[in-house]
Amino acid sequence: MCIIGLDIHRAFAEAVAWEDGRLRRLGRVDMRRDLLEAFAAKLAPSDIVVIEATGNASSAAAVVAPHVKKVVIANPKQVRIIAYAKIKTDTIDAGVLAQLYASGFLPEVWIPDEPTQALRRQVTRRNQIVRQRSRLKNVIQSILHSHLIPSCPHADLCGAKGRSWLGEQIVPEDERLAIDRHLREFDRLGDDLQVIERDLARSALDDEGVKRLMTIPGVDMTVALAMKAAIGDVSRFDEPQKLVSYLGLNPSVRQSGPGPAYHGRITKQGRGHARGMLVEAAWAAARAPGPLRAFFLRVRARRGQHVAAVATARKLAVVIWHLLTKGESYAWARPSLHAKKLRDMELKAGGKAARGQKGTAHAYNIKSHRDEERRWVEQAEGAYARFVAGWNPRGPKKVRTDAANEVRR
Repeated sequence: MCIIGLDIHRAFAEAVAWEDGRLRRLGRVDMRRDLLEAFAAKLAPSDIVVIEATGNASSAAAVVAPHVKKVVIANPKQVRIIAYAKIKTDTIDAGVLAQLYASGFLPEVWIPDEPTQALRRQVTRRNQIVRQRSRLKNVIQSILHSHLIPSCPHADLCGAKGRSWLGEQIVPEDERLAIDRHLREFDRLGDDLQVIERDLARSALDDEGVKRLMTIPGVDMTVALAMKAAIGDVSRFDEPQKLVSYLGLNPSVRQSGPGPAYHGRITKQGRGHARGMLVEAAWAAARAPGPLRAFFLRVRARRGQHVAAVATARKLAVVIWHLLTKGESYAWARPSLHAKKLRDMELKAGGKAARGQKGTAHAYNIKSHRDEERRWVEQAEGAYARFVAGWNPRGPKKVRTDAANEVRR
């Protein structure tokens, strides 16, 4: 068996082989699909190829994988021996990758299957469009601010009322043309966003896991798909704490010698977009009745609302692990609200509106039905609050024994 390390760049990759305790340079490989496949065809079926995670690492792994025993993608943040090397060349980097894997010290990255990769790409595209639309709104706001015009009194600056208000403001002609140009770009991005959300909704309609996640308060189709794309196969996480760590929502720990452990801010490792979506879902869950709101309020009373939102996001990650692992829905879900989420998803997928007909989400339109469901989950919120009322957040105090006191004297 031979271990081949590939230090990948955009145009080429440097290949080094580790065999029988010695390094052997294989030369440069052109990073074109046909040439890379020709290089992989020369390898033995028992070889293992090690690649550092880059933008094109997944595609390179897909080309090489059919010709070798295994393809490993290394986590670049944890391979610090390469990042901080005093003598650094492509050949040395490729050799270090092969040696680390041979010694069993290489931190690997999970390679998702093709459907998960496609979902990740679509979720990323949607996020990019949303950020571009937000940037355009901020540019228009800055134009107004530079001419001493107060903020828009309406909720949506680019909505119908907001645009009518914009047309009434007095700005120079060049600024007026700039605002109109930004609004046209905003509308074009809106059309692209509608197409991407239609494709995402169609994929979500066939995914029972996404529907199950949408039973959680604060989790809609967008958040559920973002979590599904980030997690992939949930069975690779043996326990919920590993999923929390994967999303970077666990606190950092510093401890040395006999001193106490210091717990700091969250690590923020893993996929930042999924973590941000969970925090947004936590803010929404904090406004909805239920045990999650009780948990948010309890943490907010001690640590403030921002820490409480991150703690609630961590709690959501634990709940998501249990729902996906056990194949169950959220225990305190509101059926009519969940039916409305599913109906909204069907409409985004291109379903026809049935006005005047009682559909699956009709119960949500009845106020008495909504109030009854709210009272039910409010009882669960009160039960959770009573259950944790006597908890000591700092833990039990350590009682010194007489022997320990004598030693300290």
